[in-house]
Amino acid sequence: MPEIKHHFREWANGYGGISHRESTQIWVQEIVNRLVQQGQDQDTILALFSAADRITNAAMWLVVHQTYASKVNLQDIPLQAEDFKANPQGHTGGSLNMVPAYVGYLLANALSNITRGWAMEQGHCVAAIDSVNLLLDNMRPEHAVRYGITAEGLTRYVNDFYSYRLNGEGHQDSPLGSHININTAGGSLEGGYLGFAGLQYIHMPLPNEHLVAFLSDGAFEEQRGSDWGSHWWRAEDSGLVVPIMIFNGRRIDQRSMEAQGTGLSSFLQHLKTYHFDPIVFDGMDPAAFACMILEGEFLLEKRTQCILAKEKSYPIILPYGVAVASKGAGFYGAGTNAAHSLPLGANPRVDLTARNHFNEYAQQLFVPLPELIHSRKILCNHAQTHRLRERDHVIANRQVNIKNYPLLSFQDLNNNSQIAACPMSAIDTTFLAYVEANPDLRPRVGNPDEMLSNHMLKTLSHLKHRVTEIEPGIAEAIDGKVITVLNEEAVVCACLGNKAGINLVVTYEAFAPKMLGALRQELNWSDHLYSSNRKPGWISVPLILTSHTYENGKNERSHQDTTMCEALLGEPSDISRVLFPADYNSTIAALDRCYHSHGMIFTLMVSKEHAPAQFTEMQAKQLLNDGVIRMTWLTDELSEANIILTAMGSYQLQQVILAANRLSEKGIIAAVNYIIEPGRFRYPRNLREVAFQASDNLCQHVYPSKIIPRVFVSHARPEVMAGILRPLDTGKQTLFLGFINQGGTLDTAGMLYVNCQTWAHIIRASANCLGMESEQLLEPNEIAALCGEINPQGIII
Repeated sequence: MPEIKHHFREWANGYGGISHRESTQIWVQEIVNRLVQQGQDQDTILALFSAADRITNAAMWLVVHQTYASKVNLQDIPLQAEDFKANPQGHTGGSLNMVPAYVGYLLANALSNITRGWAMEQGHCVAAIDSVNLLLDNMRPEHAVRYGITAEGLTRYVNDFYSYRLNGEGHQDSPLGSHININTAGGSLEGGYLGFAGLQYIHMPLPNEHLVAFLSDGAFEEQRGSDWGSHWWRAEDSGLVVPIMIFNGRRIDQRSMEAQGTGLSSFLQHLKTYHFDPIVFDGMDPAAFACMILEGEFLLEKRTQCILAKEKSYPIILPYGVAVASKGAGFYGAGTNAAHSLPLGANPRVDLTARNHFNEYAQQLFVPLPELIHSRKILCNHAQTHRLRERDHVIANRQVNIKNYPLLSFQDLNNNSQIAACPMSAIDTTFLAYVEANPDLRPRVGNPDEMLSNHMLKTLSHLKHRVTEIEPGIAEAIDGKVITVLNEEAVVCACLGNKAGINLVVTYEAFAPKMLGALRQELNWSDHLYSSNRKPGWISVPLILTSHTYENGKNERSHQDTTMCEALLGEPSDISRVLFPADYNSTIAALDRCYHSHGMIFTLMVSKEHAPAQFTEMQAKQLLNDGVIRMTWLTDELSEANIILTAMGSYQLQQVILAANRLSEKGIIAAVNYIIEPGRFRYPRNLREVAFQASDNLCQHVYPSKIIPRVFVSHARPEVMAGILRPLDTGKQTLFLGFINQGGTLDTAGMLYVNCQTWAHIIRASANCLGMESEQLLEPNEIAALCGEINPQGIII
């Protein structure tokens, strides 16, 4: 090691609960020498390292106060029984592990004069982020108005943590959360669903952006797919990423799988197998984290140059930090199960031993106020280095817009309602039109499998599967934009991570529920933003559910499931937009509407088989505007109608039209409505949904109160739609038909029959609503076929 100056020795001695291993000291000296060669001053560099030690101690001190204390004093005075909370709460151990990680990230930024973005898989460790941000004044306004480095400000901070208080408007009073939330400076992902940050981070930064991803060994165990990060990364369209695993070896109640058996060595071998370059370091030392980030980027850039020079090929060997530390290191109870939440094992308010342990370990972490303020001034060198505060990084504050709206290829019906076309082809051509019109937006297609059978031919031909080895004759490319892997969570996260670009997710309907957790995490974040009058900046993401329940008979009941659209109908209707386009034109209009919005998930139920044209371009756009359309061209004036038939779904509309024709033959006038977006007609659950709902005038126009008999026929389960459409339900004279969990190896007609959705079933329901006997509207053999007495084929289907 080169000659060590006085300031280096001073830092190397450590501070409070932070010590520096010899391996870390050597690593720091190498980084210091590299920075000095780049023109930086060694004493200034070492002052940053020393400041980081003090900020780390102070933040750990504050984290344990968040969990246990109701009072904070800025003198080194032991807390008394009355100074502790009656009901301590927190994810203390993981938060203590995250403090040196996050401070190390900030140190790397200060050393390199580059502000990086960050993502954290273990969102429950937010106390670490919020505490460091408070100490460094890197807060959003919601925190800054309440907290500061005063006894009063810190006392309010610790009491806001898990306060459970409501404000005068009946909402959560505290801006703090149990996980990362929209008030966490620099945060963009809740991290409540363990594992999704590990699937998203590789797709987050654009070229010239830098990202550090803090990963969890527990999440690695829970959610597979992060293994493929190096497989997807490309220098040509991705920024620098440094993943760092916090390897503390414990879940809530026991050791993680990675800590059992051969433990770390097996995990490291796993990483190497998947083209990662694991670098193990001291997970208690902020300096080691900073070195890992700087070294990781240095190696990644060096290896990128070799690939660009054709000396190497993808996949790149991606540096991957493994920060080894016991759970809750730096405080009492480290490494125990108790460390996860409440490491003292008892409440210090009522237990003397626990109180003594708290005061003893907190004292070791205490940093005098003048020293703390001085360290903050040194580490916050943003003005001197002309860089952004971490809270302002673009990854946490995306503002993306479509610059060029393409001319879309709606069908010209020419008054010929018999034209049929494939709605999935409408998705294909519309998405590609947007991609080609906006080359500045990075496109991502999330595809578990079968792009071709789902009629995404043009998109696949243009964008291609991303691979590291091209198979001749297949639509593949090293720089492909289609992320294909048989893992629904991984492909949807590729698009959710790409908030800087334009996205499309296509999947079998039945397998989409695997994506639900990832989508709910995004919906929750957007819901909080919209509720706080802060509009999300990313272009809405469409989730295309195809090869759906009524088209997937060849694959048995495992492939016949309407759960996904039903679950997403339970989310806020103004941001979880669930639509049932009926034909080619309404499919174009639905996808186009998605790309005109921000921060929403549009779930489109789209048929891959040809569907009759139902709507002109103008009608399709009106359908999207209103959420419903009265198909006046099928029936006479609504005022003369005896019953209203409503369809939600392409095949359901076809059957409703057949039923309306049969009713007409019997002298009964059936008005036909098509609802494309059921969420517009529910009882609103908040003020945003009030504004989003269809107007009373529109509802009265398409569902006049004087027409009481009504039949609703839905792609989804009838019980769900009956709940959603409760305001349109007139009671005993309203019936709902839909998926009733029947299926098998059947064609579309068979699926409609076994789920009681054929025209004949609709006629029988109509008779019930009209107070008539089925025999008045159906022939005897039709009734027999409905009752299972004779084969329905050739009679009903």
